[in-house]
Amino acid sequence: MAALRFSANLSWLFPELLGLPARLRAAGSSGFEAVEVAWPYAEPPEVLARAAREAGLRLVLINTPPGDQEKGEMGLGAVPGRQAAFRQGLEQAVRYAKALGCPRIHLMAGRVPQGADRRAVKAEMEIVFLENLRHAAGVLAQEDLVGLLEPINTRITDPQYFLDTPQQAAAILQKVGRPNLQLQMDIFHWQIMDGNLTGNIREFLPIVGHVQVAQVPGRGEPSSPGELNFPYLFQLLEDEGYKGFVGCEYQPQGEGWPWGRELWRDWTGAVFSLSAEMPRPPSPYRRHSRGLELATFILG
Repeated sequence: MAALRFSANLSWLFPELLGLPARLRAAGSSGFEAVEVAWPYAEPPEVLARAAREAGLRLVLINTPPGDQEKGEMGLGAVPGRQAAFRQGLEQAVRYAKALGCPRIHLMAGRVPQGADRRAVKAEMEIVFLENLRHAAGVLAQEDLVGLLEPINTRITDPQYFLDTPQQAAAILQKVGRPNLQLQMDIFHWQIMDGNLTGNIREFLPIVGHVQVAQVPGRGEPSSPGELNFPYLFQLLEDEGYKGFVGCEYQPQGEGWPWGRELWRDWTGAVFSLSAEMPRPPSPYRRHSRGLELATFILG
């Protein structure tokens, strides 16, 4: 049973630092061996690749471009009339992925057009999405890359987003039927939309290519107050054989990388202090008769 591997999401972590090169250095010095970033396109890929090498990091995930954010776009994969722009963005994402050695690209579905009724345009948007995904699967296969579909919750985060449940995403993946397209599991979004995390993780994990985590409802780090039991969820991912990365996509409640200083409590309320200097055990979880304690972190 392999220990979980964590990647720093540089679009969320180290917000006090400006620019991706500075955040790459911070992630490397914090002990990470892998990072992910939503949109790396403000920096030349060669600059980012050099900064990642110098920090001893590998990129594991980027997103396709969001489109025209001033017009409210947040991805283009399912947006009618924007097929050409989606394909141009895909080409850009592939160029960056190749330069950065990044094996996965999140193919952003996008939002229901402003003023449109979701139920009225759902069928048309799915047709567009299927068409774009089939095209993307072919392009990505030529470069040995994987495309990911991420449901984003429409209750809190983005009410207009087209793809909002793992059930919807899995049904679309089945219709496309391409092995290099997989599901991206953001536990924050899944909990808000459907709950039933144990059942959904077990059902959909075979088609999951990447996992992201944040506490609910505050979207802080897993050790922040909230409704999710992350020692249990991390152990579940391990037990079910997940071998990919777990992306730290959260708003830090402390300074910088918090898990080396934050506290976890076991079932009895006893306090265990974590330290980056602690020796690492074979697994990030220690079993007790009273339950599980997250003992340290495994990065890489």
